[in-house]
Amino acid sequence: MAACLQNHQGPIVVLAHENPDGDALGSVLGLSRALRAIGKSVIAPMEVPHYLRFVVEPGEIVAPLSEWPADTLVAVLDVDNNDPVRVAGADLTTFSGPVANVDHHGTNLRRADAGVVDPSRPAATMIVADVIDALGVPWTEAIATPLMLGLNTDTGNFAFESVTPETFECAARLRAHGARIGWLTEQLRQKPRSYFLLLQEVLGTLEFLWDGQVVLARVDDVMLARAGASWEDVESYVGLLRNAEGSRLAVMIKDFGDRVKVSLRSSGGVSAQNIAVALGGGGHVPAAGATLSESYSEARRKIDQAVAAELSRASASTPA
Repeated sequence: MAACLQNHQGPIVVLAHENPDGDALGSVLGLSRALRAIGKSVIAPMEVPHYLRFVVEPGEIVAPLSEWPADTLVAVLDVDNNDPVRVAGADLTTFSGPVANVDHHGTNLRRADAGVVDPSRPAATMIVADVIDALGVPWTEAIATPLMLGLNTDTGNFAFESVTPETFECAARLRAHGARIGWLTEQLRQKPRSYFLLLQEVLGTLEFLWDGQVVLARVDDVMLARAGASWEDVESYVGLLRNAEGSRLAVMIKDFGDRVKVSLRSSGGVSAQNIAVALGGGGHVPAAGATLSESYSEARRKIDQAVAAELSRASASTPA
């Protein structure tokens, strides 16, 4: 992977997934800053959500591309390059050049010209850190901090079961390189007024299902309008739902009218990934998602069926 990036003489376009989270943005910023430090021409197109803009320097992230620069290498981070629907920032279906891929999702098809895919890593930024080491780039705080952002957010502040001893070792390395973990934590805690007003709306839709094993909520445009909020404000709600006592699965449904997006968080032997895959999506065992191109009522039936099937599987595999 490092050799592919190092040897390419043209521009490198760095992409991540739609609705970027801290791991996607952190991976893009960390790698882009490292590549620029060794003289590479880097283009990083992304629509950065409001709550993450604090970590972006002026000019380093650009708007999505409408055409590809000549002699481009594309580096796709934190998402499978074979999933062009989820890759954001440019239309990969129109690109015929070399593609490199760094990802930590178990559903990755591993079909890139160069790449590292390791589902054992709880954050893609851990792999990006290894790539930067292999590139021989001198570490700086500016490179380490966004990588720590991804590590922090994708591990739930190092609280998820996916955290390994290696995770802490990586965090220690980044901290030693100057990563500003206290500053990141304080910035991430800040929530706009609209977040709380929309949360009030969302909690009104709350459902406890399957004897409390599943907690589900929904949000639509009408609720957003009443709260003066945006879809960005919804992103962290599924993490809040997962804290319901006795639950094994949190389901947050974004109802766009003609389609719905489902965010899933699971524990206790339930696989969010299995449910997402059944709905045409993907992700990790504890955190996954899917998009269904149909109305809420039609999608809800499929969601309920997929959840029921996974709960049945999880119950059957649990020792008596």
